[in-house]
Amino acid sequence: MSELSAYLASVAQTIDHMIDRYFVDKTGELNKASAHLLAAGGKRLRPAVVMLAADAVKPGSSDELLHAALALEVTHTFTLIHDDIMDDDNLRRGVPTVHTKWDMPTGILAGDVLYSRAFEHICMTNGRDDAKVRAVTMLARACADICEGQHMDMSFEHRNDVDEGEYLEMVRKKTGVLYAAAAGIGGILAGGNAVQVKALYTFGLNTGVAFQIQDDLIDLLTPAEKSGKDQASDLREGKQTLLMIRAREKGLDLSKYRRDLSPADISAAIRELTDAGVIDDVKKVASDLVSTSNKHLSVLSPSKERQLLMDIGEFFVTRSF
Repeated sequence: MSELSAYLASVAQTIDHMIDRYFVDKTGELNKASAHLLAAGGKRLRPAVVMLAADAVKPGSSDELLHAALALEVTHTFTLIHDDIMDDDNLRRGVPTVHTKWDMPTGILAGDVLYSRAFEHICMTNGRDDAKVRAVTMLARACADICEGQHMDMSFEHRNDVDEGEYLEMVRKKTGVLYAAAAGIGGILAGGNAVQVKALYTFGLNTGVAFQIQDDLIDLLTPAEKSGKDQASDLREGKQTLLMIRAREKGLDLSKYRRDLSPADISAAIRELTDAGVIDDVKKVASDLVSTSNKHLSVLSPSKERQLLMDIGEFFVTRSF
C-alpha cells in the first residue's frame, strides 16, 4: 500500500493547488463559505479514481483531465455541506461545518455554488466535446441519484423495519454513484470504449458502497479527534445503517443510544455490537464487495494504474478515518 499512499498524496497535493487557485483565492463571503470545506483538506479519493481510471485506459491521459478530477471533489464537497445541514452536524474534517460557521442560508448557497462549478470544471477539461457531454450527463445523473439516496436515508430515520436490500440501494445512490461517476468519467474522457467504461463504472459503484459501509463503521469506532467527525452520530440519530440492521436481526435494541452519548456509552455500544458479531459481519460485507468489484477490471490491460485502482478498493475497507 506504500505505492498507493504516495500516489494519493501526490493527487491530493495537485488537487489542493487547484482548490487554492480556483476557490480559496476568490473574494466575497459566499466564495469563502464555498471554499471552507474544500480548503479543510480531505483524502481526495474521488479525483484519484478519475485519474487512475483514465490512465488505466490510456496511459498518461490523466494530465489532461485534472479539471474533471477537481469537479468530482467539488461535487463531493457540495454533498457534504448539504448533508451537514440536514443532519445538523457541527464538525466536518476537523473544522466547524459551513452552516454553523456562517448560517443555514449561506450553507445552502455555498453548496449550490459548488454544485454549479463542478459542471463548469468538467467543461474546462481538455478533450473531445462529445466525451465532455457524456461526462456531464454522467455527473448530472449521479447528482440526482445522490439526492434520492439522501432522501431515502432521511426517510429511514422514521422507520425501524429497513431491510438490507433497501439500505444497499440507498448507499448505491448516496455514495456509490459518485465513485461510479469518477471511474466512468475518467474512462470516458480518456477515450475508453463502452465495455471499459461500463467496467469502470461498475467497479466504482461497488467500491463506493463498500466505502460507505466502512464509513458507517468509522462513525462508530473512530474518535472525533482522529476522524474529524462527531463520533457515533449515526447511533445517536438512529440512522438505519447496515450495523443497525444486522444488530436488529440479532435481537439487539440500540434505541437506548438515541440520545447524547458519553465516551462510556459509545464504548458500551461497541462492546455490545462486537460481542454479537455484528461488526465482523458488516466488515465482511464490505470486503466481499471489493473483491467482486476488482474482477470487473479484468477487461483493462494489466498496468500499474489498474493495480492501484484495486488497491484503492482494499484501502476503502481497511482505513480507520
